[in-house]
Amino acid sequence: MRRLLDMLYSAGAGLAALSLLGIFGIMMAQVVMRELQQQLPAADDLSAYLCVSTTFFALAATFRRGELIRVGMLLDKLSPGPRRLAELGVLALAAALMAYVTFWTAQDMLFSWEIEEVAQGTVPIPLWIPKLAVPAGSGLLLIAVIDEFITVLRGAKPSYVVAAEERAAAGDFSAEV
Repeated sequence: MRRLLDMLYSAGAGLAALSLLGIFGIMMAQVVMRELQQQLPAADDLSAYLCVSTTFFALAATFRRGELIRVGMLLDKLSPGPRRLAELGVLALAAALMAYVTFWTAQDMLFSWEIEEVAQGTVPIPLWIPKLAVPAGSGLLLIAVIDEFITVLRGAKPSYVVAAEERAAAGDFSAEV
């Protein structure tokens, strides 16, 4: 199960990387086409959609590596028992929030598909396609949060804490700033 989950998080990160590469490709195409006195239709729209895709698909992997913004001032001062309970409470709250976000963004995406909503730019892109990245990425983050909740419930340290400790032990405090 662990390998499957890690592959899922890696797949999300891979999709985020491909989206970022897509933004680069669009920007380079715009530069070339501008020199040829041409214009790439819907370049701004596509870049914006890919930017959202990059953000949401990267959430789960970023969370697991402990690279999302996390305020641990209170948690860091607690002893192990109360810290574990607080960590469980925060993860439960995060899971509830991500379940809410995933559900409603999926509803919005499905509604766009049902009414055949298209972008109003120069290229009529069906909007359910770029909207799909939000519930998919949020769902991945929901799975990662539940994964961490179960890890803490079993008495182990969450992976984001382990990753932060490993970075600190290596003298890398870049994510802590």
